Amino acid sequence: MILVLSGTGDGRWLTCELTRLGYRVGVIVSSSYGEELATEDGAVLVARGLPVDRCDWLQKIKAQAVVDSRHPFARDNATELTCDCEKLGILYLAVGREETSVGPGGLVFPTYSMQEAAEKAAGLGKTIFLTTGSHGLEHFTAFSQNHGIRLVVRVLPEHRVIKKCQDMNIKPKDIVAMQGPFSKQINKALFKMYRASVVVTKDSGQAGGTDTKIEAARSLKIPVVLVKRISTGGQELSRDEIMSIINVKLPPEQDWQR
Repeated sequence: MILVLSGTGDGRWLTCELTRLGYRVGVIVSSSYGEELATEDGAVLVARGLPVDRCDWLQKIKAQAVVDSRHPFARDNATELTCDCEKLGILYLAVGREETSVGPGGLVFPTYSMQEAAEKAAGLGKTIFLTTGSHGLEHFTAFSQNHGIRLVVRVLPEHRVIKKCQDMNIKPKDIVAMQGPFSKQINKALFKMYRASVVVTKDSGQAGGTDTKIEAARSLKIPVVLVKRISTGGQELSRDEIMSIINVKLPPEQDWQR
């Protein structure tokens, strides 16, 4: 079985492609919506999160490869998982994304943590438009409550995410529940609508729409706080490179025999 740790468009693409080629695919998701998509895409096993006893579970499902296509900022246990796979002789492959090239034009301020991003954004404007989802939201709500800053958050339209925002005292009018990525035009319209004075985004690469957020904000002369990724030291590959490696090392016929 090929186990895909999903959560991005890359994960869904890989699941569909592997299934189409005849592989048995299991998918690890983080939401009920992800479960629906994985089932639609033909996964034979769908689970919400990895179990605590990872090694025993990976052996039980007879995983031959683990493809980590989670969001670049959601791979906290990647090092431990890599070690588990190496110990068990399981192929571990991670989907990579190129860093966003900000180009000339200024107005982009790199930071390396959500805490640093919150501090920087608070010093740049009184209306922060947060496009990083609900993870790390607490760093921004602290500044919002203590310094009279309006915080507008764009998050996935899922009940648990919206409830988290409400529990952190974010007003309904400041919750933008939409699923991206978004075009430059949509970003520009939203930034204007909410009168953003600073935009915060993670460097999720072109696949995550980081470039269109920056372009939209620059066109409105709005500063952007960019949260950069800190490398975990592991090799990251493109979707096509991952498919090529799997095809060579684990042909579909071999997978079905397990």
